[in-house]
Amino acid sequence: MRRRRFTVLLCLLVVLGLAAAPGSAAGFGTIDTGGQSREHERLTRAALSCAGDAGSEPDCIEPVTVDYLAGHGHEFGAVGAPDSDELSDPAAHCDDADYVAGDYPRTRDQATASLVDCLNHLRFGEGLDSAQYMLGADGEVLAAEVGLNPECRSREQREDRAKCATLEGFGRALHGVQDFYAHSNWADRADPARPVGDENPPGLDLPAPTPLLDLRGAAAPGPPPGLSTGCFVARDEVPGVASCTLRVTHAALNKDRGRIDPATGAASDPTTTRGMVGNNFAKAVSGVVTETRRQWQDFRSELVARYGTDRGERIICALTHDDPVNDCGGSSLAVALAVLAGLVVVALGAVLWLRRRRRA
Repeated sequence: MRRRRFTVLLCLLVVLGLAAAPGSAAGFGTIDTGGQSREHERLTRAALSCAGDAGSEPDCIEPVTVDYLAGHGHEFGAVGAPDSDELSDPAAHCDDADYVAGDYPRTRDQATASLVDCLNHLRFGEGLDSAQYMLGADGEVLAAEVGLNPECRSREQREDRAKCATLEGFGRALHGVQDFYAHSNWADRADPARPVGDENPPGLDLPAPTPLLDLRGAAAPGPPPGLSTGCFVARDEVPGVASCTLRVTHAALNKDRGRIDPATGAASDPTTTRGMVGNNFAKAVSGVVTETRRQWQDFRSELVARYGTDRGERIICALTHDDPVNDCGGSSLAVALAVLAGLVVVALGAVLWLRRRRRA
């Protein structure tokens, strides 16, 4: 218990320290202080939780399960996990894919290579691999693999329960997907009051979902020539310093901070420079909600493709329900055997009845 409290406290101190600096690389927030408002949690709930508008979406996620996926209280959750152990990895947050046409320190190919690093880092593989262990050989839901009491503890040690591991794999992918909209110019616009350049990169003003974020393993199409994310170093500011000198920085481009309604996804009160331009923050949030739902649909489709319709759908049921042992049924084989046994009993009863009639 002491070790768990120390780990949580250490993670909070690290994230809080970075949040105190201009333009934290952590992206959307995971805590409710230091300028952050638990943006990752609120976005994930707005997109997937049965408790809000997402309740009308196919396979929305029930309260206890979404608590782990999205985080709650002092818990980062699966979607916040990269902010506890991957803060310095730009691929986990889709950083360092910066580029502006013209005289710029990096080429389009170098920026695209950084984006590919992000996509490769966010693949669904780990979550898909873990999902199979929620079911037994006959397709039955295994209570020991899907229980969430006690809560999943993925930050402290390797989580043995298959449902926890599957949600963590999916949540880590979601983190980078969500950061893409906050850290890139995909959905935003430049400040019309300032000249366009590395301190005010052009915006693409494109809708979500983006074809770039196909995490199922297929080769994504090439990015638009003007796509950029922000270069990040510890001293994140505008204009850029150190290795980010003369480059588009995270501080110049991010739309990480603001208020998000966890039920509806409504966005307000942006606090970053780029986020306050027009409706940039609202567009980033709307894009994330749409993209998160698309990623959940893709993840479910991959589960069915990999494990077949019956097992895949039962895995999805186990992932979305808080009591999957009772809510998601037994295996199709067990049901078939029960039906067969019932037919045998009926047949035997009919034979005995006919024999008694003949004797009479």
